[in-house]
Amino acid sequence: MNNGLDSSQKGEETSPFLFICVILRLYHVSLFMRSFFKKITRFSRLAMLKILHGLIDLFFPRICVLCKGLLFEKEEQICLECSLNLNYTDFFISEVNPLAGFFEGKADIEKTMAFLHYEKGGNVQKLIFSIKYYGNKKLAHLLGRMAARELKPCMENWPAVDFLVPVPLHPKRLRERGYNQSEWICLGLASVLNIPVNTKSLLRNKYTKTQTRKDMEERSLNVRGAFVINDTETLQGRHVLLVDDVLTSGSTILACAEALLTIPNIRVSVLAIAKA
Repeated sequence: MNNGLDSSQKGEETSPFLFICVILRLYHVSLFMRSFFKKITRFSRLAMLKILHGLIDLFFPRICVLCKGLLFEKEEQICLECSLNLNYTDFFISEVNPLAGFFEGKADIEKTMAFLHYEKGGNVQKLIFSIKYYGNKKLAHLLGRMAARELKPCMENWPAVDFLVPVPLHPKRLRERGYNQSEWICLGLASVLNIPVNTKSLLRNKYTKTQTRKDMEERSLNVRGAFVINDTETLQGRHVLLVDDVLTSGSTILACAEALLTIPNIRVSVLAIAKA
C-alpha cells in the first residue's frame, strides 16, 4: 500500500506556496531597487537637468530682451550689462523724493515711489512693452524682485505694509491680455518682501480704452469711477502698497486710491516700476 503522494500530487499542493514565495521575493527585490535608485537619482537628476538645460540653451538660446545677446547661466531676461545701464530713479535712496508731493491735494497718499525712469524709445520702454503687450510674465516677476531689493531697506522707515495691491484689469482686458502685469510685478515683490498680494479687494468694473494717446484731462475722465471695493473688511485699518507698471499722469493710480480711501482707517502708498 502506498501512503505517500505521487509527484504530480505534490506539485499540485506545493505550486501555490512557491508562487506566493516568488511574488514576495520579487516584491522585496523591487523595494530594494527602488531604494537604490532613489539614492542614485538624487545626484543624477541634477546632472540630467544640467544636461537638459544645456541642450535647450543650445537649440533655443536664452537672450537678453534688450540687447538680444546670449544670457549667461545665472542671468535672467536681462543681461548684466543692460541691467547696470538701466535708467534708475534712485528715489529709494535719495534724501529728496521728487514724487513725494505727486498726489498732494488730490489724495491722501503716504509714500509714492518709482524704480526706473521711462523714456520713449529707451530700454525701460522696451521692458514695459514686453510685460504689457507681449505676455512676458517672467520679466514682470523679475522687475518686481529687482524693485523689492532696492525698496526693502527704505521700507524699514515706513509704517509696516500689510498688503500689496496690484492695479486691477477689467475682466475683458484680462482675457485680451492673458494676465495682469501689475499682479505679476506684485508676485515678484512678494517673493522678496514677504508681504501678501491682495487681488480680491479692489476690482475694475468699467472697461476703458487705452490711455496712451490721451491728455491729462482725458485720462482722468477715462478712469473716473472705474474701480470699486469688493471687500472692505480685509483692508480696514491696513497699510497697502498700490502697484502699477508705469506712473504717467497718475490718473489710474488716483482713481484706485480714491476707491481704496473709502475704506475706514486705510493707508495707501504707491509704487510704480517706471515713472514717465
